[in-house]
Amino acid sequence: MITASITNKDGEQMKSFQTNRQAVRRFLLDTQHLLSHYEGMADPSAIKSASQMIRQLECVQLDAVASVARNQHLVLAARVPGYQPDMLNELLSQGYLFEYWANAACTIPMDDYPLFEATRIRFRNQMREELDKLGAVVDDVVEKLRLEGPLPSRSFRAADRVHGAWDHKYPRTKATSHALNLLLDTGMIRVVRREGSERFFDLTERTIPRKLLQEAENMDVSESNKALLEKYMRAYRVFDAGDARLGWQKMSAAERQAVIMKRVEDGMVIPLEIEGVRRQYYMLAEDLDRLKSHDKHLQELLSDDDPIIFLPPLDNLLWRRERLVDLFDFSYKWEVYTPKAKRRYGYYAMPILAGDRLIGRVDPGLDRENQVLTVRLLQIDPDVEVTPSLRGNLKTSLEAFAAFHGARDITVERAEQDIRIF
Repeated sequence: MITASITNKDGEQMKSFQTNRQAVRRFLLDTQHLLSHYEGMADPSAIKSASQMIRQLECVQLDAVASVARNQHLVLAARVPGYQPDMLNELLSQGYLFEYWANAACTIPMDDYPLFEATRIRFRNQMREELDKLGAVVDDVVEKLRLEGPLPSRSFRAADRVHGAWDHKYPRTKATSHALNLLLDTGMIRVVRREGSERFFDLTERTIPRKLLQEAENMDVSESNKALLEKYMRAYRVFDAGDARLGWQKMSAAERQAVIMKRVEDGMVIPLEIEGVRRQYYMLAEDLDRLKSHDKHLQELLSDDDPIIFLPPLDNLLWRRERLVDLFDFSYKWEVYTPKAKRRYGYYAMPILAGDRLIGRVDPGLDRENQVLTVRLLQIDPDVEVTPSLRGNLKTSLEAFAAFHGARDITVERAEQDIRIF
């Protein structure tokens, strides 16, 4: 149903689509490849499917925390049958991906390299003074990479300690490490492969295809920002002007509202009126038919046999916490930076997705030496009925999660709602 209720800057009414939370929720899960009926990619090769999945998601967020597998691997494992962590590293080393700042540090399809030129220019302007202060250290790092690269951070030695990103009080960062980080942000070098948690760096100018370098050089800031905004919208699918990360660029609240309304006026974006939701959400006009399909088939209830999916803390679906509350009635905070005594759900608590509902959290840890997956907490929300089917699905999913991590045993230390599954 279309209803006119949104007004533009001139007070003119603009068409919006009226729908309900469940339809939007299913649409969002569908576009995030998390609905249970999703059967994966047509290509039988898991590594090619992983590459295609990153392209469809637009990017996948990287994180170094390793309570279990790292975020980027958990995101892909939840969506790509047969995925293994070495596949992402292989795609990076083969040049199908590059790592840079999008939602945060992300792995991104290589073809999108030119789109981020405005971000690189912004970093160059911001960090010019800091690079100048490091002076000869930067020159030595670049020259060593030119002669010997790719190289890991440990290949660079420096006696001096400087203020890095996380040690403003006392200078504790190696000058060469600081130089590497600045050169990464400005796009002069990049990560070309990973071995475990270790990154290998090389010069951008000789590791990015010449065609893409030329496209980036010819792309002006406004064109780059426009392309980034569109990529952001495709990644989020359902978005709002209140997100400070809108377009993955620096914009004021007024600027964010203006760029969205401009696209509403141009017919590229449609405002959503979601029953029971006060926040104003938007979607791409090209996605409207897909949302209408979910709106039309709401009576087709998802089965109790739908599999359980454990979502990592930085999964694409979870990027906008306010959206989780509005669409899923689910409040989520990653407690990794919360003092241990104040944690409610645990260090690495992962939301549990069952069908189209977020029903609780699981806090896993991995004893790699003894090959044991430890569930520090298995929590199901009080309003969720723990049926025998749900209990069985939780057991099956935990066993699959353990197998992905090479664990032979599972230990559940604490479970709420008296969930006995082992």
